[in-house]
Amino acid sequence: MGSLRLTICTTLLAVTALTTPAAHAADGAAVAVTPSSPAPGTDIALRVSGCAERTGTAVSAAFVADVRLTGAGGTPSGGGTLVGETRVRTELRAGSYDVQVTCGDTSHKAAVTVVQEPSPYTSPVAPVQAGGGGTAHLGAVDARTAGPGIAQVVTGLVLAGVAAAAVVLRRVRRSRGTD
Repeated sequence: MGSLRLTICTTLLAVTALTTPAAHAADGAAVAVTPSSPAPGTDIALRVSGCAERTGTAVSAAFVADVRLTGAGGTPSGGGTLVGETRVRTELRAGSYDVQVTCGDTSHKAAVTVVQEPSPYTSPVAPVQAGGGGTAHLGAVDARTAGPGIAQVVTGLVLAGVAAAAVVLRRVRRSRGTD
């Protein structure tokens, strides 16, 4: 795994561990979903603590596919943490959906609450004017109606003259050197 991807995954896990309320199962395990109330079509991350195994699966009617959970495993008393990612089905209606997590011989149940409207901060709602900051509209000129000004024309002619003179001088020097 690339270092950038590893850094992003580690950051996601740390944020998930510190900010997401966990759904505690009756057997003491915890299943956390980030974001905690996803909208249909949203990518989500699952974190399951209390698994002694290094792998597991999470299954729900809300997911587009079963989630393969992986992690460092844990102690025989069940202290490991497993993580995985999936997407919420786009055709779901708002409501609570059961999540069945299996790691080794143990099984945990939790629920994910799907909301119809996404959080107001999940994606931009209007295009952003980029470049130039707040003054971009002041310097905007229609290129079809505005041609180069006199200063640009004079500068272009001077540069073209300098380039032509350089070419002529170079040819003269080469012709003198070969005679």
